[in-house]
Amino acid sequence: LLIISGQSDVAADAKKIGPALIFDRLWQECGNKAALGHVLDGRKFEFDVERAVFLTVLHRLMVSGSDRFCHRWCRDYLIDGIEALDLHHLYRAMGFLGEALSDQDDATPFSPRCNKDLVEEIVFAHRRDMFSNLDLVFFDTTSIYFQGRGGQRIGQRGFSKDHRPDLVQMVVGAVIDDKGQPICCEMWPGNTADVTTLLPIVERLKKRFKIRQVCIVADRGMISAKTIEKLESPENQVSYILGTRMRKVKQIRDRVLSHPGRYQSVWPQNSDRKKPAPLKVKQVEIEGRRYVVCVNPAQQRKDAADRQAIVKALTDQLKKGAKSLVGNKGYRKYLKIQKDSASIDENKIKYEARFDGKWVLTTNTALSAEQVALKYKQLWRVERVFRDVKSLLETRPIFHQKDCTIRGHVFCSFLALVLRKELDERLLRAGHRFEW
Repeated sequence: LLIISGQSDVAADAKKIGPALIFDRLWQECGNKAALGHVLDGRKFEFDVERAVFLTVLHRLMVSGSDRFCHRWCRDYLIDGIEALDLHHLYRAMGFLGEALSDQDDATPFSPRCNKDLVEEIVFAHRRDMFSNLDLVFFDTTSIYFQGRGGQRIGQRGFSKDHRPDLVQMVVGAVIDDKGQPICCEMWPGNTADVTTLLPIVERLKKRFKIRQVCIVADRGMISAKTIEKLESPENQVSYILGTRMRKVKQIRDRVLSHPGRYQSVWPQNSDRKKPAPLKVKQVEIEGRRYVVCVNPAQQRKDAADRQAIVKALTDQLKKGAKSLVGNKGYRKYLKIQKDSASIDENKIKYEARFDGKWVLTTNTALSAEQVALKYKQLWRVERVFRDVKSLLETRPIFHQKDCTIRGHVFCSFLALVLRKELDERLLRAGHRFEW
């Protein structure tokens, strides 16, 4: 509004309308508004909980930050239905999303079943059609640290992927379908190990989304011999494609990688077969277990060139004296330290060359080696999703003091991710490629 008169100074007031126009439309078409309305049915809040959740999600998409900052940020935006919302309404909305249900039949040992689970299931049912399936899902986890105490139980000290072992944290897991669409998120105390969550999540997926069979694709940090044994047990019989630890597992290091056999070239779907294959694979079976050895030729050349550069620099440094090299991990790996001297360890160089550009998978599926490798590569979509969560959709800072509000706060970041992925897909189908 611009007011110009001879009696007063020029005054201007502006509101931004673009973000709400786009994302409120997606919010409704993805089924989020209807899902929240269904879960809220019968609850008598004195404020619009659905609008409070949407406001928080929109804030995560645009700038992110704490809920307190969200309440100040929204003053510059024209968002339908938020006029009567105050800061404590946002806190109560977060508490509602993370509130535990009375029915805990499908809960995992690590977290209760909450209102946010009902929202996920209704949204999934809204998107589902006769061709929808979850035969193949991807599961990955990350950790989020707290500046405060981290709630009553969810904030615990554990292995920190943010390299902040001094702070309490929580573990957040996400399940993504083979099209890159987020399905649901899970939250556990920060001292929960990744490998212990895999089997309960598989069982919970089957019950929550009414699916008959799940094929779990997970990275090498999610796997242990005990986990594989349980996945293959008669009562579970879950299909899997799992990464392995090449250097740490003796059978893989000494037998699988040395097993004879020819590699087959693999091209992703719709790729130009006149160009060199981006991937090569071979199948190895040892003691009844099936492995797929994968080689990325481009990465293989890069690994070899990087090592050659280190060895060259190491040779030059050795002429100046060995003391400066001991503290450098990159150099020390290729050094042979003796009493008063250091030299290049040629055996170590040959040993490391065996792993250049390679990774090894194990699977109990009937898929071909080529299909197994391509399915595992889709796991990188999930890793990109988590980069989005931890950079674009910054969940921190989390100042909430209760587990339920913490769960609601993190779930809003997940809902923001769902909207962003939906927008990305629509732009791609329309032939547009914009930076975020």
